[in-house]
Amino acid sequence: MCGMDAPQAEPVRPMLATAGPAPVTTTGWAVEFKWDGVRAIVDGTADGVRLTSRNGNDLSAGYPELARTASLGGWAAGRPVVLDGELVALDAAGRPDFGLLQQRMHLRHPAPELVARVPVALYVFDLLELDGLRLLREPYDARRERLDALGLGEVPGVQVPPSVADVPAAQLLEVARAHGLEGIVAKRRGSRYEPGRRSSSWVKTALLSTQEVLVAGWTAGEGRRAGGIGALLLAARDDTGRLRFLGHVGTGFTDAVLRDLHARLAPLRRDTGAFDDDEVPREYARPARWVEPVLVGEVEYRTLTHDHRLRHAVWRGLRPDRDPAEVVLPRR
Repeated sequence: MCGMDAPQAEPVRPMLATAGPAPVTTTGWAVEFKWDGVRAIVDGTADGVRLTSRNGNDLSAGYPELARTASLGGWAAGRPVVLDGELVALDAAGRPDFGLLQQRMHLRHPAPELVARVPVALYVFDLLELDGLRLLREPYDARRERLDALGLGEVPGVQVPPSVADVPAAQLLEVARAHGLEGIVAKRRGSRYEPGRRSSSWVKTALLSTQEVLVAGWTAGEGRRAGGIGALLLAARDDTGRLRFLGHVGTGFTDAVLRDLHARLAPLRRDTGAFDDDEVPREYARPARWVEPVLVGEVEYRTLTHDHRLRHAVWRGLRPDRDPAEVVLPRR
């Protein structure tokens, strides 16, 4: 069929969206809601299901409910498929809750009790391969039409969220706000799928700004946090690869999270900071306990200063699905 590629053994790397304002016109754009979860490429055959993270790690064993429901080949009426989607945990009101998902993200073999208490759903938004033929060169509209025809949304634990092409993106952004969602993603209806690329054909508009960060150090806690972590010192790399200081985060932690972070950071201890120059202000550098900047986390923040300091940052959790090399400075 025109526009299709022969299949390859390696998993597809997910296409990434560029952050920006929502399109002002509906012409040529379709809009999806932005789900607060973990990206996954899903390879389903009659033999079973494989879930692969954005940085190529096999996640299958960590989400047994998805593999147990049925093979994706069965979901697609026996047809092998490769899908792009998001692993999502829902709160009691049915809204995506990244904090809940954190309880599952780090576990390769979760206990049945935890799987029952924090179930994870698969939200599918793209079809990349069907019957062994790749659809990457097919336009977005054609891929979505094929995806909708598979009927995956009828499978327990799987949803195919809507793609809306005739409603202004700004209006859908307000719908997302009213339902406590993270934002929207606008996609050019004629665009191809670009594996591993951050493309302007997909534009994400978040209601709250989030940033992936490297943990470069920590400061000791006081009061009820005495003997543990008070705040994390954050970093990201600039266009030249230099490590830059982003500020600190001292809120958003539970006691259990602080204990877990302390245990993870202890073996990463180093005598000096990993920054390439005198980047860290003295008030942070003096009490710092430095670590190798290899742990990736995510924070939510209100504003970004001219010198790339995150203001009013709140910790959201570790991101083991992210490659430290991908953590770059936020754009102002």
